[in-house]
Amino acid sequence: MCTVTYVSPAPGQFILTSNRDEAPSRGATRLVVEEKEGKRLIFPQDPAAGGTWIAVASNQRMVCLLNGAFEAHNRQTPYRLSRGIMVLESFAYANANAFFQRYDFNGIEPFTLILYDYGALWELRWDGREKFIRALDPRGTHIWSSATLYPADVRFRREQWFARWIENLSAFSVGAMLDFHLHAGDGDTWNDVVMNRGDIVRTVSITSLEKTESNLNFRYFDLLTANEQKAQMELTREEVESN
Repeated sequence: MCTVTYVSPAPGQFILTSNRDEAPSRGATRLVVEEKEGKRLIFPQDPAAGGTWIAVASNQRMVCLLNGAFEAHNRQTPYRLSRGIMVLESFAYANANAFFQRYDFNGIEPFTLILYDYGALWELRWDGREKFIRALDPRGTHIWSSATLYPADVRFRREQWFARWIENLSAFSVGAMLDFHLHAGDGDTWNDVVMNRGDIVRTVSITSLEKTESNLNFRYFDLLTANEQKAQMELTREEVESN
């Protein structure tokens, strides 16, 4: 997994959309809303390991996971910790920098992590040995494709699809971004944004996360069951004013 896009309709607001490409047996079963580390979290739960690939908290933090760092890697099992559990544990830290500097990433399979933290946008790549941290423009447009599934030429092609899509939009909206995540591509079922590689790996779900001035709106679409789940989290007055 997976394909992730980020756009910002207005300062302090964003729409992040994630296609999860996985074995169909690992499709998440439910959207979880729970208190964890003193914060209210919303996330779709991976039934295999209990972790997640995307989560948002009431303190305006969002974390989204992609497998792989820069290129496909040879797996060296067993790994110390699931990447999906790491996503949930990241919310125990006061801010993104504290997580980057203090968390023990040793023994975790390579990954790319996208974090939105109090108005700042970050990218963390871990190649199994080293951390690569990059600050991104929170008012920009961004797309990521998992390095484990998509080689560099396919990732570049997807960046072109996204750029053309953005050029033709009059405004950013959840509906417009879902349209991209459902329909973008050139007819290559192995590499279109909704992909299927012989039902061994396929796009099993689409998650839409919208941050407005006052709310976090979470929508989870299970493409295997055609089921949609929604959750909303209201930001406190102090959190809204911190934008």
